[in-house]
Amino acid sequence: MSIHVIKPGMYTTIQDKGRQGYQKYGVLTSGGMDPLSLRIANILTGNQENEAVLEVTLMGPGPVLTCERDQLIAVTGADVEIDIDGERAPLWKPLFVRSGSTITFGLCKRGCRVYLAVAGGFDVEPVMQSKSTYVRAGIGGLKGRPLEKGDVLPVGEPSLVADHLFDRLKNKVKQAGYGAPDWTVSHDHFLPLRKSPVIRVLAGRHLSHFQETSQTAFFEQSYQVTPQSDRMGCRLKGEPVHLKEKLELISEAVAFGSIQIPPDGQPIILLADRQTTGGYPRIGEVATVDLPLIAQAMPGAKLYFEQIDHRDAEQALFKQEAELRELAARIKLEAFSFRKGEEDAKHK
Repeated sequence: MSIHVIKPGMYTTIQDKGRQGYQKYGVLTSGGMDPLSLRIANILTGNQENEAVLEVTLMGPGPVLTCERDQLIAVTGADVEIDIDGERAPLWKPLFVRSGSTITFGLCKRGCRVYLAVAGGFDVEPVMQSKSTYVRAGIGGLKGRPLEKGDVLPVGEPSLVADHLFDRLKNKVKQAGYGAPDWTVSHDHFLPLRKSPVIRVLAGRHLSHFQETSQTAFFEQSYQVTPQSDRMGCRLKGEPVHLKEKLELISEAVAFGSIQIPPDGQPIILLADRQTTGGYPRIGEVATVDLPLIAQAMPGAKLYFEQIDHRDAEQALFKQEAELRELAARIKLEAFSFRKGEEDAKHK
């Protein structure tokens, strides 16, 4: 089974949750910029949460794909228009797509990254236990690069949960090229996209080294996302952040969400393709639960920062993880309750 690329879009890559455990060797993590949307897309298609998906960057024309066989897919992330054989299709729910159907990504209303999962995942060769694409090094994904016109994306074997969802949604196909359930995952609950989101931040290692006025400005004024932002870092523009005095630092490990302050005083939030170490002082660390909001912030968006403590950050993350476990359980229940209903009907 495979999916064919008719148009690749501006920047579409294969990503999973990243290349974990190799930063000590200087190998970047990469992985999905919005790990929450990636995980939910996989849950909706019966995959393991770390399975490889397509990450579609929508700051230009989106991709056009065709399915060689009947497929079970899900699209999460940004609020985007997708059409299947010319008919508008819903987001944040599993979709049965008929063989030969064409999936087209259209206008993006909010956010800028979309995740397309297919039951079975994309069957590409892992590099250091990950299928994630790191373009600068040319590793992972499909030949270590973004998708190109004419590419063929192999699809792996679906799970038992996916098979059951597949059978259920196949019965819902009418005139459209797809079948969808009546329910949907709450987009706004899991990914509340706003024009000017408030990002929760923990105090950085070097917070006390910054001027009091700069600390106040950082947490009270907005910062604008610049066009120079990419998968490596979200570059911001606003009130410059200044140190109290010159600070000599030894490079040390950085994380997804570390907020560095370079000499020009303009913050940089490190993202999926960040370097393994950094020598700039760090004013804060973005709380894990708010990393998706950074990933979905388009150039020109304004961000506000709110300082929270470790306890609040942990509680927010525990709550989110509990909701994801509940979602996965509900999807399985939905799949297997249908099959049980079929079997009971046969024995009547």
